[in-house]
Amino acid sequence: MDIRDLLTARPIAHRGLHDGNVHCMENSLPAFEAAVNRDFAIELDVQLSADHVAMVFHDESLDRLTGESGLVAERTAAELRSVTLSGTDACIPTLAETLAFVSGRVPVVIEMKDNGDRNRQLPLAVAGDLVGYSGPVAVMSFEKQLLSHFRKSGSPVPFGLTAEGIGGPALAEHEEALKLGISFVSYHVKALPNAFVARVREDFGLPVITWTVRTPEDVETTRLHADQMTFEGFIP
Repeated sequence: MDIRDLLTARPIAHRGLHDGNVHCMENSLPAFEAAVNRDFAIELDVQLSADHVAMVFHDESLDRLTGESGLVAERTAAELRSVTLSGTDACIPTLAETLAFVSGRVPVVIEMKDNGDRNRQLPLAVAGDLVGYSGPVAVMSFEKQLLSHFRKSGSPVPFGLTAEGIGGPALAEHEEALKLGISFVSYHVKALPNAFVARVREDFGLPVITWTVRTPEDVETTRLHADQMTFEGFIP
């Protein structure tokens, strides 16, 4: 699937179609199934476990979303798989498990989170999990180091920059990502319009998606200045 079709054909559910972490938790298999049932694409986050397995979880710490505390990076994949998400029966899934679950039914956009001194290992783990996956999928990150290592992995999966900011220094830094061969940009909706996003769309012809769209004003900003939205808290 062409990257533009992958990213723009349908709205993208931020961390799956969760309900604000009341009964259906973000980055959980039930949230991903809810997105599939509505035919939305899925955005998800990955962190690295202590034994170098890509886990689908946003935070560095377990505290906000589980009944436990401590760092994700200090637990093995097996230990993390046994941790339930607060108030539910859902557990923290691996990326491999999640991809098998989605099985190409809708596009998946994977955001690699900053893993500090292990920023080389996370892209390799993600690239390894993507081997043989035939469904529509893309990878992105705020960290250019992560994108560089993902590119060096040799994975054919398209990758893009997650970004924010409106000041000159921030926009100039984002320009550096264009040298990595990115295929798209995911930009903070509150920072639009800006010169970098306009350049990405007009000069490079790359699609731009927004994050995180929660209001009618955000939807309109996306319509005017981007190609698709990553949404949360409502049904488009």
